[in-house]
Amino acid sequence: MTLPLVVIPTYDERDNIGPIIARVRAAVPEASVLVVDDGSPDGTGELADELAARDDAVHVLHRTGKQGLGAAYLAAFDWALERRFNPIVQLDADGSHLPEELPRLLARLEATDASQPTPDLVVGSRWVDGGSVENWPAYRQAISRLGSAYAHLMLRLPARDATAGYRVFRADALRRIDLADVHTRGYGFQVDVLWHAHRAGLVVVEEPVRFVERERGASKMTVGIAVEAAARVTWWAIRAPWTRRRTDAGSAGRSDRQVQRVGEQPRPGGGEAAE
Repeated sequence: MTLPLVVIPTYDERDNIGPIIARVRAAVPEASVLVVDDGSPDGTGELADELAARDDAVHVLHRTGKQGLGAAYLAAFDWALERRFNPIVQLDADGSHLPEELPRLLARLEATDASQPTPDLVVGSRWVDGGSVENWPAYRQAISRLGSAYAHLMLRLPARDATAGYRVFRADALRRIDLADVHTRGYGFQVDVLWHAHRAGLVVVEEPVRFVERERGASKMTVGIAVEAAARVTWWAIRAPWTRRRTDAGSAGRSDRQVQRVGEQPRPGGGEAAE
């Protein structure tokens, strides 16, 4: 029996939390929702409590102070695994991740083609065929594309959209990742977890999604955050060359088995698809 859980971290998202929960519940009625609020000054947590009081499928995890996106997700993963939810979904509160696309991501996790490995993690990707972004300025697109490409190159990550935050994990996959070794608490968390998933040998697939810029509230992404994330990627690559050697020598060709994009078929002989 599957018990999907959609995790929505919040900080000052009072205008968005009600509509996004309603859209999730309409798109996937069987899914529960966990709001992880970092003590939002605008009362997001209190509003989430009111919504939870009216819907048994809505839960709220309150944390004191703004501790970062990564810390919110790690706390949510622990909460979800303890309660045997499966699968576990990451979703932004601002509407940029469309809940209406979630059924397709969940279906991708349940691939039944015997010729393909069963996915452990589905990444909602903006940068594969069929993916797109709306209402993003050119500099934001450039930051995202360059950041993903840099992480892909430096860490040999098995996904083109390494910074994507719309993800669906099998519960067992999260158990196989060494989450205790994920120390990033900011927006570099997405790359950090993908790197750990790759090192754990998880099968990662990318599914195209449409990313829509928020209509309400202010984005928390800045150039400084992107630079900090790039610095972390560089440091990880420098201090862990053994990881790359192990991946190349012990898992030659695993990229094709680990990540498949929509429309691709496994190729004999291994080797990464040309970018």
